[in-house]
Amino acid sequence: MTIDPRKPYDPDNIFAKILRGEIPNNTVYEDEHVLAFHDIAPQAPVHVLVIPKGAYVSWDDFTANASDAEIGGFIRAVGHVAREMGLVEPGYRLLANIGHDGGQEVPHLHVHLFGGKPLGRMIAG
Repeated sequence: MTIDPRKPYDPDNIFAKILRGEIPNNTVYEDEHVLAFHDIAPQAPVHVLVIPKGAYVSWDDFTANASDAEIGGFIRAVGHVAREMGLVEPGYRLLANIGHDGGQEVPHLHVHLFGGKPLGRMIAG
């Protein structure tokens, strides 16, 4: 199932449940604006999801409606996680699937952080 980013936020999506503590996760990093955790179906040796704690469906929703503190906190958290996991060298990949055509499956903005091996030009999936 893919997501239409024009639809309102669904408070019952899996990431909202994780944020409320209803579903456990393997946390990598957390602060007032962000939660980062290991993906349950990793596609690389390191596969971390970084999500804002606010109720945002997509990158468009987030950049149009989040506060400057939330946006800055989110971007800084992605960099922090990459550094803490030792991915800056030799490198890593960020991926955000947005909307139906982008293949978004969970209606909560999230960035995949992949690393731990040479990833090639694209991740097959």
